[in-house]
Amino acid sequence: MKNTMMRKLGLALLIAMLGAGLAACEEEQGPAEEAGENIDESMEEMGEGMDEMGEEMEQAAEDAQN
Repeated sequence: MKNTMMRKLGLALLIAMLGAGLAACEEEQGPAEEAGENIDESMEEMGEGMDEMGEEMEQAAEDAQN
């Protein structure tokens, strides 16, 4: 489960980095680039949320064992 979560986080970060690299090529952004940035930000936030949820689940499992 943790491995799957790390894959998703890695994928989200890769997409964010690729989007940032493409956005840096031009100064003026069109509507497609703005939408791409919004998607990248959403993916990054989702990855962070999944990471936090995983940590909370690990903590809950530890608490249940004790």
